[in-house]
Amino acid sequence: MSNTQGQATFFNLTVTLGEKEEPVLTYTNLDGSPVCGNVVINQYSTISYQLIDKTGKGLKFVGAAFTTPFDGIIDAITISSDGTLIQLTDLDETPGDTKFQFVLSNRANTLLLLSPDPQIVNRPD
Repeated sequence: MSNTQGQATFFNLTVTLGEKEEPVLTYTNLDGSPVCGNVVINQYSTISYQLIDKTGKGLKFVGAAFTTPFDGIIDAITISSDGTLIQLTDLDETPGDTKFQFVLSNRANTLLLLSPDPQIVNRPD
């Protein structure tokens, strides 16, 4: 049976532009301290990533792409209607780890941006 209490983890994903207009993605905690974006889970959890677009390109979350989408680590994702918040639901029922990349759209063209790959590690109690 899943833990219905759960926990919440929040990150900011800030995107800026480097010298040659290449996107630079950084993860921070809500207090602004830098992190890698990885999470270790030991109970039912929602992991939220808030997009902070400093590119002027109108970036939005459109999804998350998983290298192993059938491993049972992440159970669902939801995206806010404005595309600035993505939440991953992890029921913590399957031990192991999964890697993924966020997929972002932009106003400048029809190309999609992939994030560096944060990792979710399940360690059920």
